[in-house]
Amino acid sequence: MIENDAETPFGKVGDKLTLGVAARLSRYLQVLTQAKKMGKETISSQELSDYTHVNSTQIRRDLSGFGKFGKRGVGYNVDSLVSQIRKILRTSGQHNIALFGAGHLGRAIASSDIFADHGFRVVAIFDNDPQKLGETVGAHQVRQIGGELRQIVDEEDIVVAVLAVPTAAAQPLADELVAAGVKIIFNYSEALLQVPPEVTVHTSSPAVDLLYALYFYLT
Repeated sequence: MIENDAETPFGKVGDKLTLGVAARLSRYLQVLTQAKKMGKETISSQELSDYTHVNSTQIRRDLSGFGKFGKRGVGYNVDSLVSQIRKILRTSGQHNIALFGAGHLGRAIASSDIFADHGFRVVAIFDNDPQKLGETVGAHQVRQIGGELRQIVDEEDIVVAVLAVPTAAAQPLADELVAAGVKIIFNYSEALLQVPPEVTVHTSSPAVDLLYALYFYLT
């Protein structure tokens, strides 16, 4: 769905989005989803710019490549734009997640609406700590990571694995997930995961996010 190639005027390479456009559309969707929860009906490109740090001209260019979504002097209809961007990103519908790690971070993720707001549903939670096994976290009991992982991935139709585990545990777990058929890994650890080309890894680091914010503060 996403290509890491130079952007064309419409942000596509063939029928696929370029990496830059896909990343920006995802940021717009994050802001729009929150605006929708707050009851906001319309939003301007300048408001989207304020929240995403993307130039408003770039925002209008990104969106105009896929149709006419906004009205001059009125802005964009939040509800409609959320639906349209989800279609563009091909994320409409429900997608199942397995969460690995039932510590403080894992519990926060399981109890948050952040994934559900974007159509992702946590369907299984795993941990290898004997003291956590069987505990209820969110809506699920903590399971042990074991040989039945492939079966659970198939039965629950899991497309994304979220790793909220210690750095040392991340690579061995990623290897198990690849063997079980998981194609997308969202990594909250500091590990630099090695996976086959067909598996996508996204690493989220609070330190990197802080550096990003600091850059805008200093400039």
